[in-house]
Amino acid sequence: MRREDMSMPTKASDLTIIEGDGGGRILNDVHAYLARFIAYPSKEAHVAHTLWIAHCHLMDAWESTPRIAFLSPEPSSGKTRAIEITETLVPRPVEAINVTPAYLFRKVGGPDGMPTILFDEIDTVFGPKAKDNEEIRGLLNAGHRRGAVAGRCVVRGKIIETEEIPAYCALALAGIGNLPDTLITRCIVIRMRRRRAPTEKVEAYRRRLHAAEGHLLRDRLVVWSEAVLEDVTDAWPTMPEGIEDRDADVWEALLAVADAAGGDWPDLARVAAVALVAQSREGTPSLGIHLLADLKEIFEDRDSMSTASILAALNAKEEAPWGDLKGKPLDSRRLAYFLKKYGVRSKDVRLGETVVKGYTRADLWDQWSRYLAVPPPGSATSATSATGGDVVGAGGAVGEVWES
Repeated sequence: MRREDMSMPTKASDLTIIEGDGGGRILNDVHAYLARFIAYPSKEAHVAHTLWIAHCHLMDAWESTPRIAFLSPEPSSGKTRAIEITETLVPRPVEAINVTPAYLFRKVGGPDGMPTILFDEIDTVFGPKAKDNEEIRGLLNAGHRRGAVAGRCVVRGKIIETEEIPAYCALALAGIGNLPDTLITRCIVIRMRRRRAPTEKVEAYRRRLHAAEGHLLRDRLVVWSEAVLEDVTDAWPTMPEGIEDRDADVWEALLAVADAAGGDWPDLARVAAVALVAQSREGTPSLGIHLLADLKEIFEDRDSMSTASILAALNAKEEAPWGDLKGKPLDSRRLAYFLKKYGVRSKDVRLGETVVKGYTRADLWDQWSRYLAVPPPGSATSATSATGGDVVGAGGAVGEVWES
């Protein structure tokens, strides 16, 4: 494509906000721009990315900012491309790859304004390749909350002084594998896939050809965000059923953006929230959660089971880890260790005429209800009850609700 063939202006000075260029129209255009270059794993992920980009322009409005994480099990899954496209749309982007802690601290707390940190290859900070990155990890963990600071000790000559640097800023991550619980629970996670399906067509991104279009969309977002800042600061968006606590913290800013934009976006945002929260709860559980789930399955309708029967049933589950925990099957001592963390202990239980050591349904029930709660309705279809019926696509046509 030649520069002169582009239908959009090529520099910010050419931009005019025409009458009716409201949030809904701008988000639609951002949504379409992203679709040209990124193959998303789901429509809900595409919506979430669009809303996250818009929320970066309203950072003064939020008490907490959600992170967005593009993760995959293997390279060449489109993670870096998502970061590259995001860079053209967000305010004051800082692409952080192999940066020193001092550089990152100064960027976040610098005088030029709050940056948007785009951290590619995050597995080098948190993954098995990570080395001495405690300062960076501390900054990334703390920065979701307004007013958060990262503390450091600074040596000036023979004097050691403490220093507090603002940590609050928007953060996008990309990497292989997973993230620590302390960070991933603050993230909207988009699980990228390596190979595109035949129906997934995207353009080859060339910065010198396409970045100017992204910058113009960014400038439109700046104008719109200034107009709605006061409204979103005072907003308390209604959450879909089942989204609460930390999930609500993560989605509050994005739902507020969608409500301010109007049009189809309030519905689309809540569908995306329900689907992605349900998906996040289907991720790899901890061993403790896995154990509680397997115990619930093997107990069935029994009131109590002996420790020996529980161990035999657990170790016989072929797809479970209990038969080989570091080379040994689960035994009564390790079972007691796992369950003690949840306040559950073995006791004498009567089975027929025999009294043996075991566990009771009554002691496990509270933990099952707390840690194995049914997630909010797992399919996006269920979000219609929160949004009022049919969901309208970003392009403007009413269609069927997306299935998760």
